Amino acid sequence: MEERSRRWRLVLGGGDADGTGCALGGADAGMDVALAALYDGGAGRGERGAGLGGSAPRVARWLGDIRAYFPSTVVQVMQKDAIERLDLSRLLLEPEMLEAVEPDVHLVGTLLSLSRVMPEKARESARAVVRKVVAELEAKLAQRTRAAVTGALDRSARTHRPRRVADIDWDRTIRANLKNYLPERNTVVPSRLVGYARRQRAVQREVVLCIDQSGSMAASVVYSSVFGAVLASMRSLRTSLVVFDTAVVDLTDRLHDPVELLFGTQLGGGTDINRAIAYGQGLITRPTDSIFILISDLYEGGVRQEMLRRVAAMTAAGVQVIVLLALSDEGAPSYDRDNAAALAALGVPAFACTPDAFPGMMAAAIERRDISQWVERNIERNMA
Repeated sequence: MEERSRRWRLVLGGGDADGTGCALGGADAGMDVALAALYDGGAGRGERGAGLGGSAPRVARWLGDIRAYFPSTVVQVMQKDAIERLDLSRLLLEPEMLEAVEPDVHLVGTLLSLSRVMPEKARESARAVVRKVVAELEAKLAQRTRAAVTGALDRSARTHRPRRVADIDWDRTIRANLKNYLPERNTVVPSRLVGYARRQRAVQREVVLCIDQSGSMAASVVYSSVFGAVLASMRSLRTSLVVFDTAVVDLTDRLHDPVELLFGTQLGGGTDINRAIAYGQGLITRPTDSIFILISDLYEGGVRQEMLRRVAAMTAAGVQVIVLLALSDEGAPSYDRDNAAALAALGVPAFACTPDAFPGMMAAAIERRDISQWVERNIERNMA
């Protein structure tokens, strides 16, 4: 009962109205002050502390306090709330502040949006933050992505002369030999084997990542850049990456260094999806072996009908076109439902994808499986 009162006291914030009658001391009192600085908005309610205001030293001390009192996952949420609720973006331009924060995807997005106004003395500190987050994401995502894509490329190349038993696709082999079923022996005689060809050295698929860099897509830009770098490291793929707002920037030559790639983006601004698709369409040389992934909330500032016409032309030519409304862990995104419905009518699925699901989605696309069915099994079912 005492522990429950303590927890409620921390939630309610003290004062005459909280009804707990619980006094805090020691670390609990410090935790209470740290919470008050952010979530009481500086109102000084009851015994809780004042807000953060605009003081860089005060904010730096607060950042140190919350790292001492809370686990890193909670710290990241509180930092994100502080940036949004208390307008602390300008303080992140100071190196001392950047050294105090807990790096995460949301912070990287904020730093990228500020990169054009960032003073030189803060730029290297910002790069260090971005570099740390990118390294953590690569360590988490790269191996699974390479394994999924490599397996899909091997499976997509069928052969009737598999070299090893492990290369035989038993499901397809049985279906191909059903006419050879011997009922008296209850068996199928496999006169024709269907198997997986071993991986080839030549480029087998072209992948174009076309990324909306409007402000709402910040986390998606970060994850897309990391995945783009991973895909570009695979010789079996020819990967291109472009970002766009009202203009289009080809960052393919920076795919070897995702940190430099991210600093080549410019978050914010308008959106011309049609122009971006037109540029990406021009990068495709082998339509039937190509995957075009548009990562956008579909709020189009360009010519909508022309955008849809270009998508229809690509699908008709054999390009596998996929629209990701978000590539992040942020939950259901805001997006233009009319444009999503129009794309669905063209046979182009539009859905939000988490970073954990992206490798499986790429594998399905490489094998030219029905992506709508894949979404139903792997995305919508998990959300139900």
